[in-house]
Amino acid sequence: RLLYHLEKEEQMPDGMCIDAEGKLWVACIDGGRVIRIDPETGKRIQTVRLPTPRITSCCFGGKDYSEMYVTSAYDGLDETTLAKEPHAGEIFKITGLGVKGIPQNFYAA
Repeated sequence: RLLYHLEKEEQMPDGMCIDAEGKLWVACIDGGRVIRIDPETGKRIQTVRLPTPRITSCCFGGKDYSEMYVTSAYDGLDETTLAKEPHAGEIFKITGLGVKGIPQNFYAA
């Protein structure tokens, strides 16, 4: 089923994760943001803008999973674009979101 229709400025979805409240976080590649979606209502409930557009993935970490780590890409960008986007390819740590993530599942081989 369709969960959420991205707005034009959100561009395209990429990496995702779930928080402890069951909400979906989506990295918006070429949208410069991570959005939080309520899967029950299909509404965007939070937006975190980042200083570069090519946002590729997000996950929770830290001692209590209260930090979000967000990756970005620089591949495929020419020198002119890279000069305008000096943060492309960096990893960002976001704190103060007011929510926590959940531990990953480990599977035995």
